[in-house]
Amino acid sequence: MSEPCRCFNEGGRRKTRREPRTKKLLLNRLKRIEGQLHGLVRMLEEDAYCNDILIQSAAVSAAIRAFNKELLDEHIRGCVAGDIKNGRDEIFDELSETLRMLIR
Repeated sequence: MSEPCRCFNEGGRRKTRREPRTKKLLLNRLKRIEGQLHGLVRMLEEDAYCNDILIQSAAVSAAIRAFNKELLDEHIRGCVAGDIKNGRDEIFDELSETLRMLIR
């Protein structure tokens, strides 16, 4: 996903307009994660073995981390780079806080 995101303000909120291809790839990742979560629920409902549930849960966590990496890369290359070029220095605090949340 090398296309930069397009950040803008609308109604006092920051938004991002993504290339259709990039948006589709991100949505597909989330839909796979959604399916994995439904699988976890089903496993618990059907009294699956604890270890099997834990392994599936670890797979969901890994999928979410992979999604976050893709989105963070897009954000840094597009939104953050654009904000730096435009002199929006508060992006550093925003990015720092986001990274703190992601790595805890």
